[in-house]
Amino acid sequence: MMFTKPFRVKSNTAIKGSDRRKLRADVAAAFPSLSAEQLLELVPNKEELNIARIYAHKGDAVTVYICHRKPTLFELEKCIYPTVYTLWTCPDLLPIFTTWPAVLQKLTGGADLMLPGVVVPSCGLPEVQQGALCAISMVGNRAPVAIGIATMSSAEMIAAGMKGKGLTVLHTYLDQLWAFGDKSNPPLIALLAPETAEPSVSEEEEDVSVESHISEDCTEVDANIEALTICAGSNVYSGEQKGDDETGDTQSATEVEASVEECQEVEEDDGKTPQEQMDELLWQCFLHALKSKVKKSELPLLTSTFLRSHMYSCCPKGKTLDIKKSSYKKFSKFLQSVQQQNIVQVKELSKGVESIVDINWTHNEIRSFTVSELPPDGDTTETTETPNEEKPYHPPEIVSIYSISARLLPLFQDSQHKKGDILSGSDVRNIITNYVKSSDLVNEQNKNLVSVDPVLCDCLLNKGEQHEVTQLRWDELFTRCLERMQPCHQVTFPGHAPIIRKGNIEPVEISIAQRGSNKKITLVKNLELYGLDPQAVANIMQHRVQASTTISPVPGSKDRVLVQIQGNQVNHVGKLLLDEYRIPRKYVQGLEKAPKPAKKK
Repeated sequence: MMFTKPFRVKSNTAIKGSDRRKLRADVAAAFPSLSAEQLLELVPNKEELNIARIYAHKGDAVTVYICHRKPTLFELEKCIYPTVYTLWTCPDLLPIFTTWPAVLQKLTGGADLMLPGVVVPSCGLPEVQQGALCAISMVGNRAPVAIGIATMSSAEMIAAGMKGKGLTVLHTYLDQLWAFGDKSNPPLIALLAPETAEPSVSEEEEDVSVESHISEDCTEVDANIEALTICAGSNVYSGEQKGDDETGDTQSATEVEASVEECQEVEEDDGKTPQEQMDELLWQCFLHALKSKVKKSELPLLTSTFLRSHMYSCCPKGKTLDIKKSSYKKFSKFLQSVQQQNIVQVKELSKGVESIVDINWTHNEIRSFTVSELPPDGDTTETTETPNEEKPYHPPEIVSIYSISARLLPLFQDSQHKKGDILSGSDVRNIITNYVKSSDLVNEQNKNLVSVDPVLCDCLLNKGEQHEVTQLRWDELFTRCLERMQPCHQVTFPGHAPIIRKGNIEPVEISIAQRGSNKKITLVKNLELYGLDPQAVANIMQHRVQASTTISPVPGSKDRVLVQIQGNQVNHVGKLLLDEYRIPRKYVQGLEKAPKPAKKK
């Protein structure tokens, strides 16, 4: 799907009269079922209509047509496609495939619609051919939430036993193209032929159809599931969209959704991409943290603190939570998504610093989530009432490591390493030593010297030295090699997977700034790199020195904040960092700026 990530807008201008007429003709030809009124609504005569040219994250050039501040159509490779905004006003424009609410999260993450997730109605699948443009809706609501292209005909889908990929998804509700509009939610559109809620022959046939096409291991699904609205168990619709059809047994709806997710796991687990697996792990850790780690009294809670202190600790053993490997890439993008689902509310309380200010504890996603690590009797008092701040802080283990650069690659090819591989200093020494000995470069008369061969010459010598230096001492050889590699560092917090970053780790920097004529403040930054919560440090210093403290964003950085303390408090900050938090002295900078003791008279 091309709209999972933000796109670049090249231009956005009002459409010309001739282009408007051509667009209307192209839309009428592409969708002959449109009535004259619907066509006029899509491409109005006089109302404002803009044309935006964008580049998707993969480089695809897309033309988007915007009416009433909503993207209504987009054109890709001379083919016109409707957006979900258009399909909400013209729900019968495309043949519709129905799926379960739990599948929407996978679709918005970039997954295609797999046939095990398709609900087969009693009347059968819509008649489509391979390559046909189709819409995707949720059980109980005809409002489409995605569009895609059929990978096979309807007959071939049935013949395949409803297994494999059904639709290649192009665009979904909640993606970046949808966010380009007014971000409205899907309307509630009633089914054309409501399912009968009473037991009947058709109900039994429908159960058999669902069982045969979703999974052989699934239990019988009650037929009145399609009479339920999505509001109760889905993360798609808001509470205002609940209809009269949602008077069914909520417990039954929850059981049905759980059985559907179980069926999908049986069918699709082997075919999940690493990105989809990371998305699921991210979602699991998020709900786990909300359910068992965060208390209402902690709000507002810094998003960085929530991720570092709560979510990472909820990661199951044997797995590593890496947001960069998910479809969101950034934690802020993930929070944007869950905020649109009304699970949490995030606000920027100070410039550049986001905090979770409210949590919808009654949301079905939180209520239905179960924490497997909890005791069997369900007693969560100890887990939920023990503040996270009371846990003793343990400084991270910091190790300098090195990444192989392109210049030094010939030295490491014999050891089966490639550019960008991460090595420790001892690994580098061992590899260089093996290379020197295998190439017989040790000086026979003086074992402390190494002869420079063409590879060492190109990798370690400067241009002016290549015709002058013929031998190097062992220590000089290692020093030159490490200097020409990309420095990195590995930070390991107790109980967490190691974190590798490029460059040398920045120290905790303490500085003094002048405010006004004779007022000084103490500034502390980079606390996050060492697993320290800036807000907690500010609160501790406020009580110890009885001075006002604030936090503000670090200029030029989105995820770091600056702790400001009134007065010159370098001594107190240094004592806190060195004595209590036990951060090594080499990682604390600025202690020399402490006020000098007054001279005795």
